[in-house]
Amino acid sequence: MPETHLTPALSRGVVDVASHRRTDDVWLASAWADPNTRVLVLEGGDPGEYGWQGLMARQSRALVTDGPDGPRLVLVSPHEAPDGDRYLLGEDEAGHAYFAVRAKPGAELAEGDGARAASLRDVGALLDARDSGLLTHAVALANWHVTHLFCPRCGSTTRSAAAGHVRVCDREGNENFPRMDPAVIMLVHREADGVAQCLLAHNPRWPENRYSVLAGFVEPGESLEQAVIREVAEEVGVAVAEPEYLGSQPWPFPRSLMLGYQARAVGEARRTDHDEIEDVRWFTREELYAAAESGEVLLPGPVSIARKLIEHWHGAELPGGW
Repeated sequence: MPETHLTPALSRGVVDVASHRRTDDVWLASAWADPNTRVLVLEGGDPGEYGWQGLMARQSRALVTDGPDGPRLVLVSPHEAPDGDRYLLGEDEAGHAYFAVRAKPGAELAEGDGARAASLRDVGALLDARDSGLLTHAVALANWHVTHLFCPRCGSTTRSAAAGHVRVCDREGNENFPRMDPAVIMLVHREADGVAQCLLAHNPRWPENRYSVLAGFVEPGESLEQAVIREVAEEVGVAVAEPEYLGSQPWPFPRSLMLGYQARAVGEARRTDHDEIEDVRWFTREELYAAAESGEVLLPGPVSIARKLIEHWHGAELPGGW
């Protein structure tokens, strides 16, 4: 596989996830009793109230404080943490454990004294590598838990196990693991009369001037490269070749893994999806910078791998963003 060129905002975690600790009940109890352990508190969520669409609209939030180097997570000791579902996030080089607690539904984060509630979308790109990784891990687990309270095989209730990384069926005892949906996200480029151009598209559900790269879920039986070729053809009627992998990013909204590519346009293809994309524009590097600077085009925000793909092709940072 080609060398990875991108380091997206949500792929910078540095804390060892310590998967070997998840079933060590003695170690987990000792870590929770240790005042040096740090706990990330997430707002609770009731899946009956919010549902699938609610998870997308009402994102999990945590407390952050703002400083000269940007926001930082507010982490508390175990005895300061509220009741709620508990997940092990990992262990650092000094041996300090990190947990997340998803507070019970209806619980409110204690804003004040310089602390404010923020979502991963709000601050994921601004947090340092440790905090970004912790929050991404916690949100991904929380979103999985609230949507998998019942066994997919028999419909019975499930319970959390392995420090929040497994749900066990109460009736049959089968284990269910966190689900991740792979999706390809790709920047399409070409040479037109010797000038490099990239393709950006507008979804009809977005504000009028919002444009981004193409993306879509990988289908059963497909390779990632086949998914890139199919999605581009389906959505915009462009045939592409030479898909090149550039990097990946967890995207827990609610549970995707984004696999970033760039691909070269080589002609036309049969377009079969006329609902997902409303408008397509080709930009030279100069045109893209001018459109972003003027606000004519609103590009993805820095938390998204889409932004990284666009700036990787452009060769420099771009202004603006949603």
